[in-house]
Order: sequence, then C-alpha cells, then structure tokens
Amino acid sequence: AITWCFAMDYFPDADFTIDKPADYDFWAGYQADFWPGPQLGWQDVDPQTLETRHRGVFHGPRSGRRVGDFWHYRRILDRSYYPDGFMGSDVTLVNWPQIDYWGGPIFGLPDDEARTHLRRARQLSLSWLYWLQHEAPRPDGGHGWPGLRLRGDVVGDTPDGLAPEPYIRESRRIRAEYTVVEQDIALDVRGAHGARPYDDTVGIGSYRIDLHPSTSGDPYIDIGCCPFQIPLGALLPVRVDNLLPGARNIGTTHITNGAYRLPPIEWNVGEVAGHLASFCATNGLLPRQVRATPDLLARFQARLTAAGVELAWPVVAGY
Repeated sequence: AITWCFAMDYFPDADFTIDKPADYDFWAGYQADFWPGPQLGWQDVDPQTLETRHRGVFHGPRSGRRVGDFWHYRRILDRSYYPDGFMGSDVTLVNWPQIDYWGGPIFGLPDDEARTHLRRARQLSLSWLYWLQHEAPRPDGGHGWPGLRLRGDVVGDTPDGLAPEPYIRESRRIRAEYTVVEQDIALDVRGAHGARPYDDTVGIGSYRIDLHPSTSGDPYIDIGCCPFQIPLGALLPVRVDNLLPGARNIGTTHITNGAYRLPPIEWNVGEVAGHLASFCATNGLLPRQVRATPDLLARFQARLTAAGVELAWPVVAGY
C-alpha cells in the first residue's frame, strides 16, 4: 500500500469542514475482501494477531497492550509542552490504515495509469477527512468532528493540504553485492543469537518485518525482528560502478524491506551513501573497492564512527 498522508489539528468549537471529495461515494461504500469493515470506519486489524479491533480518534494514549486512539498514535506536536496560548492544539499526522491505498501500483505501468492511482490515493485521504468531519460516529452519539482542520502548512503548503508526495513503502531496489534476507534478522530464526553481524556494517536499525497488505490477501504480515546492522554490500550494485542507493532501495528482499524501509534506517543509508561518495572521490576509488579491501573498509568505518554513525548495537550485560 501507498499512503497519502496529511497533518491536522483540532478545535472543538470551530468548523473546518472541507468540500465533499469527488470520489467520496465510492470510498464510503468500499470494503476490501481482507479488511474487517468498511474502508471509512473504525474497525481495523491487530498486525500481530490479525484480530479485529475498534479504534477511534480521541480515547487517550496507549497504555501497555491497550490499543490507544488514532490521535495519539501519530501525534507530532503536544501542546502541553508549550506555554499557555502558544499552541492552540496538538497536531497529529494521519498515516492510518484507513488511508492505505492498494487499488493498483504506481511503478511499471503507463504514466496515465500511474497518475490515476495517485489521484485515487489523494481522493481516499480527502474522503477519510471528510468522513471524520461529517459522518464518523462519536462516543456521545453524534456524528463527525467539524473542528478537525487540515494543516497543509505543516507538510509544505500543497493546494489541497495533503503531503507533497505519497508515502511509498517499497521502491525499486538495486541488485546488490549482498542481499539481506529474512534468515539474517527474523527473531524466530535468529533467536538469542541476535541478527547476523556484518563485518562491513555501516549502520544500525530496528523494526518489525511489517508488510500490509500481503500479496496473498492477508491484511498484515508482522514478524518479530532482531535489532540489525546495515551491510555496506547492500549499498553496492553488482554491475554499475557509479551508482549508490540513498534510501529504501538497497539490497533487501520484499520481506526484509518491511524492516529496512523505516525512515531512520533509510536516512542512515543516505548519510552513508554521501560519506562513501566523498571517500571514493577523495581517494580515487570505486565504492566496491572499499568493501573488498580490509584496510579501506576499516578507514571508511572509522570515518563513519567519527561522524557519529553507530555501526553496532550495544551489548547489554546479562541479556
């Protein structure tokens, strides 16, 4: 799924309702075969157990295993941290299951078809906001929160208030000198041994292996994962010498991309790609020479460490 995110705040006594989106009637009546309820609704799925659960906008933050509300789930500004009157509302980022768009791909097909899917993804997000403002059932028996307001200024002042680009969870990836596989990082496979250590590590990451939906029709695949390293070999194409990936386009599989795709990890990849390009340009090297030569690899890893890039997770005594 891709997701066209947006930010919003809330003023209970105001009315910031948007015009009815062109595709609203379609999305209001849509339910995927693998989803427990309508696309525009409060039912969703626990990613680990696949059990149906019910969530709302304002219920309070999560506590322990209790499922919290969507507002706190992606809140990016907490007004309680600011002086009285400085911030009138929290701000939350809407990256919620209800706006996951799985209607079709945006890669590997004619441009006009890709544009159609991108437009429909935007319409889904706007339809979700419209439903929240007008029709969403409230705990008090009413419907809708018209005081929910799009905060387009938070994401870049786009014409409709949505983010400038969709959140794309899986991009094209290079064919790498080393491809990270599930057996390297999955908790069920590695257990107490932890993730596979890499001699050519250039960073670290940690996230569950998370795919949604699956290609076989499950709403989620959510697999435990050990804290892992990023191998330099996953940044080196097998054929091309003058290309480095800078995000979630490294040598992973469809499965392991579910863990390595997280923004802090792709930012780590981008930072390392910049350092590697500079290191190679300064020393007249090709990137693959750095990995293949122990002395060069050690020098490059020392440069990363000096720049604050962590190459290994700390060992916790007694764990």
